[in-house]
Amino acid sequence: MMAQEDIRERFHADPTQFIRSAIKEHVSSSPLNRLPSFANSPIFEEPLVGFASGDDPIFEQFKSVVAESHQMPRDVLPITQGPVSVVSIVLPISRETKLSNRLETGGPSLRWNHTRWQGQDYITDLSRYLVSLLKEMGHQAVAPELAESFQIHALPELASNWSQRHVAYAAGLGTFSLSDGLITPKGIAMRCLSIVTDIELLATPRPYADYQTNCLFYRDGSCKKCTERCPGGAITERGHDKERCRQVLFEFQRSFMEGARGEGYIGRYAGCGLCQTDVPCESRIPFAGQESADG
Repeated sequence: MMAQEDIRERFHADPTQFIRSAIKEHVSSSPLNRLPSFANSPIFEEPLVGFASGDDPIFEQFKSVVAESHQMPRDVLPITQGPVSVVSIVLPISRETKLSNRLETGGPSLRWNHTRWQGQDYITDLSRYLVSLLKEMGHQAVAPELAESFQIHALPELASNWSQRHVAYAAGLGTFSLSDGLITPKGIAMRCLSIVTDIELLATPRPYADYQTNCLFYRDGSCKKCTERCPGGAITERGHDKERCRQVLFEFQRSFMEGARGEGYIGRYAGCGLCQTDVPCESRIPFAGQESADG
């Protein structure tokens, strides 16, 4: 085991790289990043990590595009002086899980369902680990989704006061799709989390022209595969209907949690994810002419 002084030396030499390496090591080695019902295979593959300045003006925009209540990084970590940075992490869902969900049409595969809920347990564990690690390095850190201030509002539209996808967009990790998902360099089939800290970190450039650049439909109108994949019509050319999506999850797919079809399914709802699989953006930023997902 590396001595504590050696760890601190690595941290102070390059905190940005130290954090990125710590995240990747945790994802690759944590026993919680495993599916016990599927031979302990990984839930998530190698992560993407991005950084944003807590004072980036883009966070102010989220008050209009997400919700008026959307927090600024300095709301999450209320310090008046010194730097505030945001660490955003994208966790790509495993290839085997995506393959299993491609075969489904009415609701998620069992493997996808377990990924939804056991994956959330791992996200919570990784968030707590990073907060603890940065505090050991002598800094403040908060996981916004685990903070007392975190809220999900139902009205006027379903939204949270800290959108992980928008934070990932701010940190240079992807742009939005017709289905409202985030298309990252490793695709739309992913989960994400973030940490706010008082460490000055090198911001990741946003390598895209606008917030819809990575989506084929918004780029040239050539793809609407996610609209075909949604079993309840919650995605159309007008975008993603959150209330209709909620009905799909809690009403249309209720049978996935009940009776013979529901055997082995866990959690409060099945999990769906059909619009994230068997689509060109499943595992990459799609290119013109790409009609389907591939390995």
